Amino acid sequence: MANDKPNQPQDESRRRFLKYSGTAIGGVVLGGVIGGLVGANLKDKDKEEAPAAPQTATDNKDYNQALMFFNQNQFLTAEAAAERLFPKDDLGPGAKELGVAFFIDHQMASAFGTNSRDYMQPPYYKAEATQGYQLVFKRRELIALGLDALDQYSTTKYQKPFVEITPEEQDAVLTAFDKDDIGIKDVPASNFFAMFLNLTLEGVYADPLYGGNKNMAGWKMRNFPGNQMSYTDYIEKEEFVKLEPMSLHDHLELG
Repeated sequence: MANDKPNQPQDESRRRFLKYSGTAIGGVVLGGVIGGLVGANLKDKDKEEAPAAPQTATDNKDYNQALMFFNQNQFLTAEAAAERLFPKDDLGPGAKELGVAFFIDHQMASAFGTNSRDYMQPPYYKAEATQGYQLVFKRRELIALGLDALDQYSTTKYQKPFVEITPEEQDAVLTAFDKDDIGIKDVPASNFFAMFLNLTLEGVYADPLYGGNKNMAGWKMRNFPGNQMSYTDYIEKEEFVKLEPMSLHDHLELG
Protein backbone atom coordinates (compact mmCIF):
# COMPACT_ATOMS: atom_id res chain seq x y z
CA MET A 1 0.00 0.00 0.00
CA ALA A 2 1.33 3.44 -0.97
CA ASN A 3 2.38 5.77 1.81
CA ASP A 4 0.29 8.99 1.64
CA LYS A 5 2.26 10.67 4.42
CA PRO A 6 4.10 13.84 3.22
CA ASN A 7 7.78 13.48 2.55
CA GLN A 8 9.19 15.42 5.52
CA PRO A 9 12.84 15.59 4.40
CA GLN A 10 11.86 17.10 1.03
CA ASP A 11 9.60 19.71 2.68
CA GLU A 12 12.33 20.66 5.12
CA SER A 13 14.82 21.06 2.28
CA ARG A 14 12.36 23.25 0.37
CA ARG A 15 11.75 25.44 3.41
CA ARG A 16 15.48 25.94 3.90
CA PHE A 17 15.83 26.87 0.23
CA LEU A 18 13.18 29.59 0.43
CA LYS A 19 14.45 30.78 3.79
CA TYR A 20 18.02 31.32 2.66
CA SER A 21 17.30 32.55 -0.82
CA GLY A 22 14.73 35.09 0.35
CA THR A 23 13.96 35.68 -3.31
CA ALA A 24 10.59 34.64 -4.60
CA ILE A 25 9.07 37.09 -7.08
CA GLY A 26 5.70 36.24 -8.59
CA GLY A 27 6.31 32.61 -7.75
CA VAL A 28 9.63 32.56 -9.69
CA VAL A 29 12.90 32.22 -7.80
CA LEU A 30 15.80 34.11 -9.36
CA GLY A 31 18.71 31.94 -10.52
CA GLY A 32 22.26 32.76 -11.60
CA VAL A 33 24.10 34.60 -8.89
CA ILE A 34 21.27 34.08 -6.38
CA GLY A 35 21.39 30.34 -6.95
CA GLY A 36 25.10 30.34 -6.22
CA LEU A 37 24.55 32.24 -3.01
CA VAL A 38 21.80 29.83 -2.01
CA GLY A 39 24.09 26.88 -2.50
CA ALA A 40 26.71 28.48 -0.31
CA ASN A 41 24.15 29.22 2.39
CA LEU A 42 22.86 25.66 2.39
CA LYS A 43 26.37 24.40 2.97
CA ASP A 44 27.02 26.78 5.81
CA LYS A 45 23.80 28.34 7.06
CA ASP A 46 25.39 29.73 10.18
CA LYS A 47 28.10 31.64 8.35
CA GLU A 48 27.65 35.41 8.62
CA GLU A 49 27.40 37.46 5.48
CA ALA A 50 30.74 39.00 4.47
CA PRO A 51 30.86 42.80 4.79
CA ALA A 52 30.77 44.80 1.57
CA ALA A 53 34.06 46.10 0.21
CA PRO A 54 34.72 49.69 1.28
CA GLN A 55 34.12 52.39 -1.29
CA THR A 56 37.35 53.86 -2.65
CA ALA A 57 37.72 57.51 -3.51
CA THR A 58 37.80 58.43 -7.20
CA ASP A 59 41.41 58.66 -8.35
CA ASN A 60 42.92 61.47 -10.39
CA LYS A 61 44.18 59.37 -13.28
CA ASP A 62 43.92 60.82 -16.76
CA TYR A 63 42.64 57.87 -18.76
CA ASN A 64 43.22 59.75 -22.00
CA GLN A 65 46.94 59.31 -21.38
CA ALA A 66 47.35 55.91 -23.01
CA LEU A 67 49.31 54.76 -26.03
CA MET A 68 47.51 54.28 -29.34
CA PHE A 69 50.42 53.93 -31.78
CA PHE A 70 53.91 54.13 -30.24
CA ASN A 71 55.57 51.22 -28.52
CA GLN A 72 56.89 51.91 -25.03
CA ASN A 73 60.42 52.78 -26.15
CA GLN A 74 59.26 55.14 -28.91
CA PHE A 75 56.98 56.91 -26.47
CA LEU A 76 59.74 57.44 -23.90
CA THR A 77 62.08 58.71 -26.63
CA ALA A 78 59.40 61.09 -27.91
CA GLU A 79 58.77 62.32 -24.38
CA ALA A 80 62.47 63.00 -23.76
CA ALA A 81 63.00 64.68 -27.15
CA ALA A 82 59.92 66.89 -26.77
CA GLU A 83 61.09 67.97 -23.32
CA ARG A 84 64.39 69.19 -24.80
CA LEU A 85 62.51 71.17 -27.47
CA PHE A 86 60.10 72.65 -24.92
CA PRO A 87 61.76 72.29 -21.50
CA LYS A 88 60.31 73.11 -18.13
CA ASP A 89 61.52 76.44 -16.74
CA ASP A 90 60.54 79.23 -14.36
CA LEU A 91 57.68 80.25 -16.66
CA GLY A 92 55.88 76.94 -16.51
CA PRO A 93 55.82 73.22 -17.27
CA GLY A 94 57.64 71.53 -20.12
CA ALA A 95 56.45 69.16 -22.81
CA LYS A 96 56.58 66.11 -20.55
CA GLU A 97 54.32 67.59 -17.91
CA LEU A 98 51.97 68.93 -20.57
CA GLY A 99 51.51 65.45 -22.03
CA VAL A 100 52.93 66.34 -25.45
CA ALA A 101 54.17 62.81 -26.19
CA PHE A 102 50.61 61.53 -25.73
CA PHE A 103 49.38 64.20 -28.14
CA ILE A 104 51.92 63.08 -30.76
CA ASP A 105 51.05 59.42 -30.22
CA HIS A 106 47.33 60.10 -30.67
CA GLN A 107 47.97 62.17 -33.80
CA MET A 108 49.95 59.32 -35.32
CA ALA A 109 47.03 56.97 -34.65
CA SER A 110 44.60 59.37 -36.32
CA ALA A 111 43.75 60.10 -39.95
CA PHE A 112 46.47 62.77 -39.87
CA GLY A 113 49.11 60.17 -39.06
CA THR A 114 48.04 57.93 -41.92
CA ASN A 115 47.87 60.81 -44.46
CA SER A 116 44.31 59.78 -45.24
CA ARG A 117 43.60 63.07 -47.06
CA ASP A 118 46.84 63.16 -49.03
CA TYR A 119 47.48 61.67 -52.45
CA MET A 120 50.16 59.05 -51.76
CA GLN A 121 50.22 57.07 -55.04
CA PRO A 122 53.04 56.92 -57.63
CA PRO A 123 54.67 58.16 -59.75
CA TYR A 124 57.04 59.87 -57.31
CA TYR A 125 59.25 62.81 -58.25
CA LYS A 126 61.84 64.71 -56.28
CA ALA A 127 60.13 67.70 -54.74
CA GLU A 128 61.40 71.20 -54.24
CA ALA A 129 62.10 72.31 -50.71
CA THR A 130 59.32 74.91 -51.00
CA GLN A 131 56.68 72.25 -51.70
CA GLY A 132 56.43 71.04 -48.13
CA TYR A 133 55.94 67.43 -47.17
CA GLN A 134 56.36 65.29 -50.30
CA LEU A 135 57.69 61.99 -48.90
CA VAL A 136 56.55 58.49 -49.72
CA PHE A 137 56.39 57.70 -46.00
CA LYS A 138 53.22 58.36 -44.07
CA ARG A 139 53.66 60.73 -41.16
CA ARG A 140 53.36 57.97 -38.59
CA GLU A 141 56.04 55.96 -40.42
CA LEU A 142 58.42 58.92 -40.55
CA ILE A 143 57.98 59.73 -36.87
CA ALA A 144 58.45 56.10 -35.83
CA LEU A 145 61.56 55.78 -38.00
CA GLY A 146 62.93 59.04 -36.63
CA LEU A 147 62.44 58.06 -33.00
CA ASP A 148 64.11 54.71 -33.60
CA ALA A 149 66.98 56.53 -35.36
CA LEU A 150 67.39 58.88 -32.38
CA ASP A 151 67.90 55.85 -30.19
CA GLN A 152 70.27 54.14 -32.60
CA TYR A 153 72.38 57.25 -33.11
CA SER A 154 72.58 57.87 -29.35
CA THR A 155 73.58 54.27 -28.69
CA THR A 156 76.29 54.44 -31.36
CA LYS A 157 77.70 57.78 -30.25
CA TYR A 158 77.23 57.61 -26.47
CA GLN A 159 76.68 53.87 -25.81
CA LYS A 160 73.34 54.69 -24.21
CA PRO A 161 69.78 55.09 -25.53
CA PHE A 162 68.46 58.61 -26.03
CA VAL A 163 66.49 58.67 -22.77
CA GLU A 164 69.61 57.87 -20.71
CA ILE A 165 72.10 60.38 -22.10
CA THR A 166 72.55 63.85 -20.56
CA PRO A 167 70.40 66.80 -21.65
CA GLU A 168 73.42 68.34 -23.36
CA GLU A 169 74.01 65.13 -25.29
CA GLN A 170 70.33 64.97 -26.22
CA ASP A 171 70.60 68.51 -27.60
CA ALA A 172 73.62 67.47 -29.66
CA VAL A 173 71.72 64.50 -31.12
CA LEU A 174 68.71 66.64 -32.02
CA THR A 175 71.01 69.23 -33.59
CA ALA A 176 72.60 66.53 -35.73
CA PHE A 177 69.16 65.59 -37.01
CA ASP A 178 68.21 69.21 -37.62
CA LYS A 179 71.39 69.77 -39.67
CA ASP A 180 71.03 66.54 -41.68
CA ASP A 181 74.28 65.16 -40.33
CA ILE A 182 72.72 61.69 -40.58
CA GLY A 183 70.12 60.03 -42.77
CA ILE A 184 67.02 57.98 -41.95
CA LYS A 185 66.61 55.29 -44.60
CA ASP A 186 67.34 57.73 -47.45
CA VAL A 187 65.11 60.38 -45.86
CA PRO A 188 66.69 63.67 -44.71
CA ALA A 189 66.78 63.66 -40.91
CA SER A 190 65.74 67.31 -40.98
CA ASN A 191 62.33 66.27 -42.34
CA PHE A 192 61.73 64.20 -39.24
CA PHE A 193 63.08 66.94 -36.97
CA ALA A 194 60.90 69.65 -38.52
CA MET A 195 57.77 67.53 -38.24
CA PHE A 196 58.54 66.47 -34.68
CA LEU A 197 59.19 70.09 -33.67
CA ASN A 198 55.86 71.19 -35.15
CA LEU A 199 54.04 68.35 -33.39
CA THR A 200 55.69 69.30 -30.11
CA LEU A 201 54.48 72.89 -30.35
CA GLU A 202 51.02 71.73 -31.39
CA GLY A 203 50.92 69.45 -28.35
CA VAL A 204 51.80 72.36 -26.09
CA TYR A 205 49.12 74.70 -27.44
CA ALA A 206 46.31 72.53 -28.88
CA ASP A 207 43.04 72.06 -27.01
CA PRO A 208 43.46 69.48 -24.22
CA LEU A 209 40.88 67.38 -26.06
CA TYR A 210 43.72 66.08 -28.23
CA GLY A 211 45.90 64.81 -25.41
CA GLY A 212 48.39 67.64 -24.79
CA ASN A 213 48.27 71.06 -23.10
CA LYS A 214 47.31 69.36 -19.86
CA ASN A 215 45.15 71.51 -17.60
CA MET A 216 45.46 74.25 -20.27
CA ALA A 217 48.85 75.13 -18.76
CA GLY A 218 50.29 75.89 -22.19
CA TRP A 219 47.61 78.52 -22.73
CA LYS A 220 48.01 79.93 -19.24
CA MET A 221 51.70 80.59 -19.82
CA ARG A 222 50.73 82.76 -22.81
CA ASN A 223 47.62 84.33 -21.26
CA PHE A 224 45.73 82.78 -24.16
CA PRO A 225 41.97 82.63 -23.48
CA GLY A 226 41.42 79.36 -25.28
CA ASN A 227 37.97 78.61 -26.65
CA GLN A 228 35.79 81.50 -25.49
CA MET A 229 32.22 81.73 -26.78
CA SER A 230 32.28 85.50 -27.20
CA TYR A 231 34.45 88.59 -26.63
CA THR A 232 31.70 91.20 -26.93
CA ASP A 233 32.01 92.16 -23.27
CA TYR A 234 35.71 92.97 -23.64
CA ILE A 235 36.30 94.10 -27.22
CA GLU A 236 35.66 97.79 -26.49
CA LYS A 237 37.88 97.91 -23.42
CA GLU A 238 41.14 99.79 -23.83
CA GLU A 239 43.12 97.81 -21.29
CA PHE A 240 44.14 94.21 -21.70
CA VAL A 241 41.68 91.80 -20.11
CA LYS A 242 43.13 88.56 -18.83
CA LEU A 243 40.59 85.76 -19.08
CA GLU A 244 40.72 82.32 -17.58
CA PRO A 245 41.14 79.95 -20.53
CA MET A 246 38.31 77.68 -21.59
CA SER A 247 38.58 74.40 -23.48
CA LEU A 248 36.04 72.66 -25.67
CA HIS A 249 35.22 70.52 -22.64
CA ASP A 250 34.00 73.61 -20.77
CA HIS A 251 31.13 74.07 -23.24
CA LEU A 252 29.80 70.57 -22.66
CA GLU A 253 26.47 70.55 -20.83
CA LEU A 254 26.17 67.50 -18.62
CA GLY A 255 22.89 66.56 -17.01
